[in-house]
Amino acid sequence: MTLLLVVLAAVAAAGVSYLVLEGLGRRGLLPGGLRAVALAALGLLVVNASCPTPPVALRPIALLDASLSMQSAGGRWVEARRLADSLGEVRPFGSERAGRDSGAVLGRSDLAPALVAAAATGRPVVVITDGEIGDAPDLPPDLARAAGVRLLPRAASADRSVVRADAPGRLTVGDTLEVDLELRATAGAADSGAVELRLDDPSRRVLARRTVRLAGGTGRTLLRVPTAGLPAGEHLLELALVGADAEPRDDRRLLHVTLDATPGIVLLAAPGDWDARFLARTMREVTALPTRGYVRFGTQWRRMDDLRPVAEADVREAARQADVLVLKGGTSGYADGSRARGLWRWPSGTGGTAVDAADWYAALGGASPLAAALGGLPVDSFAPGIALSELDPGPGDWIGLTVQASRRGVPRPAMIGRDAGRRRIAETGLDGLWRWAFRGGSSEQGYRALVASTVTWLLGAPDSAGGVARPVRRVVPNGRPVVFEWRGAGEPRAVALSVQGAAPAARADTLRFDGSGHAELWLAPGEYRYRLAEGGEGRIAVEEWSEEWLPRPVVLADQPMGSGAAGGRRGVRDWPWLFALAVAAFCGEWIVRRRLGLR
Repeated sequence: MTLLLVVLAAVAAAGVSYLVLEGLGRRGLLPGGLRAVALAALGLLVVNASCPTPPVALRPIALLDASLSMQSAGGRWVEARRLADSLGEVRPFGSERAGRDSGAVLGRSDLAPALVAAAATGRPVVVITDGEIGDAPDLPPDLARAAGVRLLPRAASADRSVVRADAPGRLTVGDTLEVDLELRATAGAADSGAVELRLDDPSRRVLARRTVRLAGGTGRTLLRVPTAGLPAGEHLLELALVGADAEPRDDRRLLHVTLDATPGIVLLAAPGDWDARFLARTMREVTALPTRGYVRFGTQWRRMDDLRPVAEADVREAARQADVLVLKGGTSGYADGSRARGLWRWPSGTGGTAVDAADWYAALGGASPLAAALGGLPVDSFAPGIALSELDPGPGDWIGLTVQASRRGVPRPAMIGRDAGRRRIAETGLDGLWRWAFRGGSSEQGYRALVASTVTWLLGAPDSAGGVARPVRRVVPNGRPVVFEWRGAGEPRAVALSVQGAAPAARADTLRFDGSGHAELWLAPGEYRYRLAEGGEGRIAVEEWSEEWLPRPVVLADQPMGSGAAGGRRGVRDWPWLFALAVAAFCGEWIVRRRLGLR
């Protein structure tokens, strides 16, 4: 209808112009016809009239599950790959590294990002998977309903696996290593399993062995291993199931343990009051560093955990080597010569400082490391402190806590901190903070947050031995990256490193940090030693184990794929010849008019 109206309007305009206004009669038929053609073509281009086009078949997008579960025992990776090739354009999914390898090597089974990207193309989408999707709750419901699913579940097989193995990353030589492990049996596997903890080195020395009963298919136990026979330094330990089963790649876990000659956090208390006891226990619970506490009775130093006597020289050596040194009471002289990056002083009225006994109610000070940790907690309603030592904050110090006696009077500083060159110093003048932890609930959480945030801030001073970056985790599962975090001064910058594995030649790479100060390094399963160009080195490992080897619930079902054809409309502006026709008709009209003596 639009086409007809435009043509009629063009013919009418040309007829009126030549037959009525100019009165040319039959001589005006040729120029009038040319003008009608030109105006009709121009009108069609202006309104961009369109007409329907026949349906065009669109090639589907085949989202192929490239997670490790597809090639586990009973997996159907080869079949899935052939099916995907036959259905359309193959796009692997699973993790942020999808598409970089042609095999099932990804350590996760996340579908949502790939599904959203494929649906945005407007093409039909089909998902080929074993159905063990990790982010099923995050799938957009409309997109999940529109996409086809071809389910290739893996066959059940009798298998025992190490589901979890947790151990502290740092210990002091002589401490007991505790490994919390969980085993699982599936599809009729044996109801017990023997596990060994051994050194992952040529000696293969067995440190512990235990048989675990699997009641209801699951068993959990705690291995305790003395470290007295191990030298200080980094150690890779292997926790492995004894015996063969259907899937051997989930039977072995690697643990990275660093044994320090001296503790990372050293607490010296004289006297050993309630504040010292609660502080030592909480620091062990909320920090990843080995913590050792010493308490002085008279002239004799003893360990806080077992009250074993310790020589004065050993205490001074521990204080000298500590990363964080906490001095409670009359111990200020032990900071001399210490290399500690963080120093936490808690004077308790010793050393000549004035002490005021009262019910001291705390409140948050200004901007400080404690503000984020304690923000939102009713600090002023927590149990009051019992005594306050005088603190003298400098102009550049932060004030984390202030107190008032019986909630009256001028607020006085109770916890301050400062940067002193390459060392950070925190001072606490309030005694009785152990009452926060003793009462439980939000006050206990506030105490734990105070301790954790203070130690974290103290450790934030530059560590010349560790380099400008360090791994967040020394051992990562198969298909996951080793993540480095920036630890240097200033804004993160690219750092070159070399990685030496089993191959003779070292691999050169560059760590490029994102806005959060993290960089990823992708490695194949194996054990490596890294060295940063700006100083710092250590051991890292990518284990063969992955949670993808463990059977998980199937959360998708087969469903047909949507139509593979789509129609549309085509506008006249897609016809290039129409532009040429308009220009030619106007030119022809001008030539005819000139020959008729018209302008």
